[in-house]
Amino acid sequence: MHATNNVNNPIYRYWVLVGMVLIAGFSQGMLLPLLAIMLEQVGVSSSLNGLNAAGLYIGILLISPFIEKPVRHFGYKPVIVTGLILVATSLMLFPFWQVFWFWFMLRVIVGIGDNLIHYATQVWITSTSPKKTRGRNLSIYGLAFGMGFAIGPLMTRLLAVNEFLPFIIASVTSLFSWVFVMKLRNEWPDNEVTTASKLGTWARYKKVVSYAWFALLPAFCYGYLEASLHGNFPVYALRSGMTIDWVSILLPSFVVGSLVTQLPLGILSDKIGRKKVLLSVIFLGFLSFMAMSFFESSMTGLLLCFIFAGMFIGSTFSLGMAYLADLIPASLLPTGNVMLAVAFALGSIFGPIIGGIFIDLFESGSIYYSISGMLLLVLIAGLVFTPKLDGGEQTVINSA
Repeated sequence: MHATNNVNNPIYRYWVLVGMVLIAGFSQGMLLPLLAIMLEQVGVSSSLNGLNAAGLYIGILLISPFIEKPVRHFGYKPVIVTGLILVATSLMLFPFWQVFWFWFMLRVIVGIGDNLIHYATQVWITSTSPKKTRGRNLSIYGLAFGMGFAIGPLMTRLLAVNEFLPFIIASVTSLFSWVFVMKLRNEWPDNEVTTASKLGTWARYKKVVSYAWFALLPAFCYGYLEASLHGNFPVYALRSGMTIDWVSILLPSFVVGSLVTQLPLGILSDKIGRKKVLLSVIFLGFLSFMAMSFFESSMTGLLLCFIFAGMFIGSTFSLGMAYLADLIPASLLPTGNVMLAVAFALGSIFGPIIGGIFIDLFESGSIYYSISGMLLLVLIAGLVFTPKLDGGEQTVINSA
């Protein structure tokens, strides 16, 4: 339907998209703990703090139903550039007016921009990756996001220097990535499935759910986990007597753990099947978070638990994305990625809110119980899920 005179260099295209995700992860990883600490310091309750953190994911959720059609019509590149502009502009505005609802609205806008970036890059990478290396390619994608997310919380230390500094750094890096994106030629997804009518849209959503409902849950799981850790844990930690320095060490340690295993788990899932790997890491992650409640008095023990939890759970989003691509036809990938974004956003909204309520209700271990309980429910769902064998491209090994 759409044609370009020249084709992108696939290697350059892939690494530019990976770099985009790294920068998006950095800004997202910075905002959650940074604003949580700033709100806690001015006396905002943990429940309201969690609500403010949910603003970013409300933005993701709000734009999700409308994101597929622009990508199919305009292509990937304009959507990515629009997302970059929204994120960079919002980041520059945060320190100018430190008011709860103003920050909430900016977080919603950042969520919209982040989703535009993530959705377009995910579909672009997934649709151009050969099936035999899909797990590896998406693991590197997840690795890049994780690296950015690990660096982000370190910006909390710059609050002591100047409150504007973390926001300036994040907005400048977002604008810097724009230079590389502009060198890419625009491309479009597979248009076999049209978006002409509401009926067609809902029919595609139902089809994705019927083929791959469990493949959407790892995104929910990761969103719940990520937002709870970065939105609730700083509040929980400060109330438990931990220092900001320890918070800035523990949060990146989770992501560092995920960096160690992201690529090996992706390659392993290419060989033995996504579902087997997903169920294994979710179970081990559940055990890791349960163990945290017993090691809370030992910073070394807690640090090790965070690292192990990251090693097991940090790959759930990219593994779920690869599993979804195995279970549905290529023409449904744009729709499937919309639903991944919705699942991630819902998890990210419920995570901080439920975590904030748990912190208000229970003194010890509340944040760990909230996360481990969610992981247990996802694990049970995975055990009862049976993949269909007529969903399009999947093979028995990747469905097992």
